[in-house]
Amino acid sequence: MPDADLATLDLTRLSPAEKAALVARFDRGFAQAVPHNRALGMRIVELDAGGCTSELPYDPRLVGDPESGVLHGGAITALMDATCGAAIFLAMGRPVRIATLDLRIDYLKRAAPGRAVHCHASCYKRTRSVAFTRAIAHLGDADDPIASAVGSFMIFPGQKSALEVFAPSAEVEP
Repeated sequence: MPDADLATLDLTRLSPAEKAALVARFDRGFAQAVPHNRALGMRIVELDAGGCTSELPYDPRLVGDPESGVLHGGAITALMDATCGAAIFLAMGRPVRIATLDLRIDYLKRAAPGRAVHCHASCYKRTRSVAFTRAIAHLGDADDPIASAVGSFMIFPGQKSALEVFAPSAEVEP
């Protein structure tokens, strides 16, 4: 795999095997660095020039309405928040310490019982201390979202990221 910074890496030039290895390493860091992500079963499934996509597998323990079997909105919020954070890491080229300042989510419709929820997020603007993100959650068709979000995140340059604190041996950089 090319030895390059994630922020400048041209993902379209990677072979399928190189891209799969990069996604797997990014996913390991995503799960190891934030125990909450691991507990919910979240995983990174795709990296692209526009951001990253994660998945929250259906789990009956995360159901908010036992009668309908629909996942709780809090689990979907956690997925969108975490995926926005991962998109910031991708845009900055490395894990950095961040904190959610604001996350506005519009729930457009219920998730379907028994189905995994996917989220695609991108970091569309960064200043020295704040990153801005957009995300959509869907059931496999990004053109039919169940929720959309915009967020702003504080960047703490020079401080240890969650990856360095919780999983110092995890590899996420190519």
